[in-house]
Amino acid sequence: MVTERVVAAMKRILVVFTGGTIGSKASGDSINVHGDGAYALLEAYEGSTAARTDVRLETIQPLNLLSENMTPGDWSVLAASVRRQTAGSAYDGILVTHGSDTLAYTAAMMGYLFADIAIPLVLTASNYPIADARSNGLRNFSSAIDFIAGAALPGVFVVYENAAGISQVYLGTRIMQCEPFTDQFRSPYDLVYGHMEDRRFRWHEDARNPLPDTLRPVHSPLSRGGDASDIDSAIVYVKPYPGLDYSLFTWTDRRPKAILHDLHHSGTACGLEDGAYSLPAFIKRCAVDGIDVYIAPVKNASDAMYASSHELIGAGAVMLAGMSVEAALTKLMLAYGACGSDGEQSKSKSKEQLHRLVRDTNWYYEIH
Repeated sequence: MVTERVVAAMKRILVVFTGGTIGSKASGDSINVHGDGAYALLEAYEGSTAARTDVRLETIQPLNLLSENMTPGDWSVLAASVRRQTAGSAYDGILVTHGSDTLAYTAAMMGYLFADIAIPLVLTASNYPIADARSNGLRNFSSAIDFIAGAALPGVFVVYENAAGISQVYLGTRIMQCEPFTDQFRSPYDLVYGHMEDRRFRWHEDARNPLPDTLRPVHSPLSRGGDASDIDSAIVYVKPYPGLDYSLFTWTDRRPKAILHDLHHSGTACGLEDGAYSLPAFIKRCAVDGIDVYIAPVKNASDAMYASSHELIGAGAVMLAGMSVEAALTKLMLAYGACGSDGEQSKSKSKEQLHRLVRDTNWYYEIH
């Protein structure tokens, strides 16, 4: 059921509450989602000087959880709720409030699922509960509304204030995990899409940033009309470090369909020929077990690479250049989900077709 809060009967914005710190309250030394936390945010906005008189906010709350507890099933509920409410509607934009812990993954997931959306779909969060004087949540919420109402750009975005107090605008597939000690989000090359200034969107001019007037809804094999019911979670993410012992990875009754292996900043990981610490040996073992191994992030596949990187590719790893690990992981979940959930490769898609689908960075705004 849609609850309506009327500010002015001009632009309609659907606010989708999912919980997170922005919808939480503190009690003693504990912070948790609260039944009326989301609406406390709305009331704070309506009572602030930032409240616009040219928008009408309508709200739904399909989820109410701390984002660290987000699962693929929750993504499915969120995507279905958004698609159901926007199908044939006259909304001018969607605003999703979300916890900061996993916002980058949800933004990438929504970026792929809603690549075909013709209105702005914006995610935002808060560093502290709204009642905390240190919170940026109300400012993030206000800036997200200003972006939707003013810029009116199609696609999936994140609006979040940085340490300098600037409300930055990210493309959904280009935001990286929030850093633990600074509570700051990052993006590849530290390149954001733009920022809000005097309540207006300012595009950041860069050859890697598409011009605002070139943004278009994109139909892709991964958008599937926003259907997230077949997200495949049989993807394992591995981060390298000195002493990572691959002999500890064993499969019993259930094995992953694919492994996303992170890389050091120079696009490398342990390239020893054999032994417990050898990633090439592990990649070859995975191939015998029918498990695909992908490596990311890599800036540019055409750049000169270290010998260890060539060892990984030679062993059979699939390089995912031009995308963050957050984007790569969610993209793999969608791609393997599209190939069926019976544990076998779909007869309609060869492995090479699957790898090409995941590697392709040309159809939606990943970093080039």
